[in-house]
Amino acid sequence: MARSIYDKPTRALLKDMLSDWDLKPGETFAAQRAVGWFAQHYPKLKPGSIHAHLVQASTNDQSRLHHPATNSTDDVLFKVGSREYRRYDPATDPVPVHQAAKIQIVAAGGKTVSVTEEEDDAGAVIDAGPTGSSQFALEKDLQRYLADNLHLIEPGLTLFQDEEITGFEYPAGGGRRIDILAKDTLGGFVVLELKVEKGYDRVVGQLLRYVNWVRKELSEPGQRVRGIIVCRSMSEDLILACAGIKDVELFEYRLQVTVLKVPSLALP
Repeated sequence: MARSIYDKPTRALLKDMLSDWDLKPGETFAAQRAVGWFAQHYPKLKPGSIHAHLVQASTNDQSRLHHPATNSTDDVLFKVGSREYRRYDPATDPVPVHQAAKIQIVAAGGKTVSVTEEEDDAGAVIDAGPTGSSQFALEKDLQRYLADNLHLIEPGLTLFQDEEITGFEYPAGGGRRIDILAKDTLGGFVVLELKVEKGYDRVVGQLLRYVNWVRKELSEPGQRVRGIIVCRSMSEDLILACAGIKDVELFEYRLQVTVLKVPSLALP
């Protein structure tokens, strides 16, 4: 876990903020008010980090599931709108989200299967053939694999760590999440946008939005922020769209399976 900038971790400072405000039951506040409070009392913390911790503390926000360190001690807020919150009320509010909710979707052939909302948001692809088997798209697997093996993209590249919150699906406002947010050996931010299949030119807009969000909400003045697109194959339109764009790189991934025969054991 990355060290806290201050004596207390941000999740604890967030509770200090709520105590300082002494909100009335049902009283709401905008995320920007929280950003202002931290700017006054703990100015070293970046707005993007504060927004991420608001997500972690919101009992009804599914995005909190992307922070493995989230636990019942973080059940302090209830999200009532876009970047608007109030205190969580265990007497009247739904049970806090601690695992992905299951939903029913219709697969090929009319078969109904259960998936998590997270899988459905990721564009789960179900193949329910005659054998009755189900197969999901590999984007989540690709994301997890690269998060654990960032050196394959660039030596020394590491997953960004914001105290207990990692750069795996880092919240970037408006319910959006950066696939992978990393740091390079020089301390610069690297935003990775992943596509499990073919990458099209519209991906550039997604990537640049996240790159500029990191510049605005997380980076220090002069700190480099660049972007990388990883997909199975690049369309010519995507290659053309990225031509001449500074600090944007393109990577295609390849999967390879090697099967080796095991010699038979000689028995007497």
